Amino acid sequence: MEKLDRLLERLEYTLVQGTSDLEITQVVYDSRKVTKGCLFVCIKGAVSDGHVYAKEAAEKGAAALLVQEEVKAPESVAVIKVEDTRYGLALVSAAWFHYPAEKLKVIGVTGTKGKTTTTYMVKSILEQAGYRVGLIGTIEAVIGDQAIPAKNTTPESYIVQEYFHQMVEQGCQCAVMEVSSQGLMMHRTAGILFDMGIFTNIEPDHIGPNEHASFEEYLACKGMLFRQCKTGIVNIDDVHWKQVTEGHTCELETFGFAPEADLRAEDVHLVKRPGYLGVAYQAKGLVDMEVEIDVPGRFSVYNSLTAIAICRHFQVTEENMKQALKAARVKGRIEVIPVSNEFTLMIDYAHNAMSLESLLGTLKEYQPKRLVCLFGCGGNRSKLRRYEMGEVSGRLADLTIITSDNPRFEEPQDIIDDIKTGINKTEGKYVEISDRKEAIRYAIAKGEPGDVIVLAGKGHEDYQEIKGQKYPMDERVLIQEVLEELAQEKENR
Repeated sequence: MEKLDRLLERLEYTLVQGTSDLEITQVVYDSRKVTKGCLFVCIKGAVSDGHVYAKEAAEKGAAALLVQEEVKAPESVAVIKVEDTRYGLALVSAAWFHYPAEKLKVIGVTGTKGKTTTTYMVKSILEQAGYRVGLIGTIEAVIGDQAIPAKNTTPESYIVQEYFHQMVEQGCQCAVMEVSSQGLMMHRTAGILFDMGIFTNIEPDHIGPNEHASFEEYLACKGMLFRQCKTGIVNIDDVHWKQVTEGHTCELETFGFAPEADLRAEDVHLVKRPGYLGVAYQAKGLVDMEVEIDVPGRFSVYNSLTAIAICRHFQVTEENMKQALKAARVKGRIEVIPVSNEFTLMIDYAHNAMSLESLLGTLKEYQPKRLVCLFGCGGNRSKLRRYEMGEVSGRLADLTIITSDNPRFEEPQDIIDDIKTGINKTEGKYVEISDRKEAIRYAIAKGEPGDVIVLAGKGHEDYQEIKGQKYPMDERVLIQEVLEELAQEKENR
């Protein structure tokens, strides 16, 4: 139980009716979950508007309503009006859990790419240095030994505060979280003063009817982070970094390849051994150390440099940083699966043309004997994505294995045919094997010395969605089954 006026203490509001001297039993923003004595927050969503359910919530026993529009409610119910109920929910939630973010060092990472990998690297480094670290991100929230699968990159503000509260209870000192532009726009992180705000990069992504109206709006939303953090750490190589940090209220530090970066990467070179692809460089400026990571590519330099820029503030030793960067793993992000000493097999989440082009371009730099790309596309999604991904793979891979992803309510063969439309614009060789396990078997069985084989599109996902049903399907399990079956076949010969 909490007093309503305490929950509202950091909000500007108008008391439309009733009293704020009330005991509140719960904070609720879903009308189906209204309980007696709760504060019901009326959120205007893309699909439904909580204001429509205000009267019903009052009838179910809500003691108070937080609104941004006029509503009809019995006189016994307190009605509090604010300018924006999403912002209101964020501040009320923080108060409900007694401001847990203020008991943690909170690091927020925003950008089009690199958020997930950077957060896991930071967690790895800080834990290596003895800190207890919670994480909130695209794949999951990690609190102590508990991993909670994610629905959104940045959850609703109440859930963010609940996670922070649980982290404090578990003895965490730090929280590292991905902060999406959607999350910033919808005030999911409002009221949090981040110790550090990080900007990785920005590309024209997430522009559309249910996301951002324009690239300018996307930039502006990212920029909100730098007006609610103490230290901003930004990628100076990104052409938009000045726009993103315009009007910032934080101390700024820069990282990148540019000579004027406060922390920069020099002498970058690729590292290639059988079954191993990595990158090494010299970190200079704010830190002076040699770095090697066993995740390939230039963007791995950025991700690790970002992590170093952050962890430097926690007095982490160079040795700890080096060890942690070598050990940091992100499920489904260029995740190398050891299957052979002769070729390299990896899993990656690349599921659109931009990310697939970046991935395959990175792997080509290692001059594999053949670059083999296995992927499918999701059903009930843009056909354009299929054509584009087909074209990218046809252009960059030596062999494409077209298979099934999440067909949803479409026929897998129809999706495969769309991908072929894209591939046929190129000279690229391909085979089509609709069953994903059979496709993986083909890739492994036909692997040649010096090949790099990438299974793209599923990444961390451990299911396949067919006709409205989710079936368990983890590529790591499929690979293991294939290896066992191939070994058995070899024995039986």
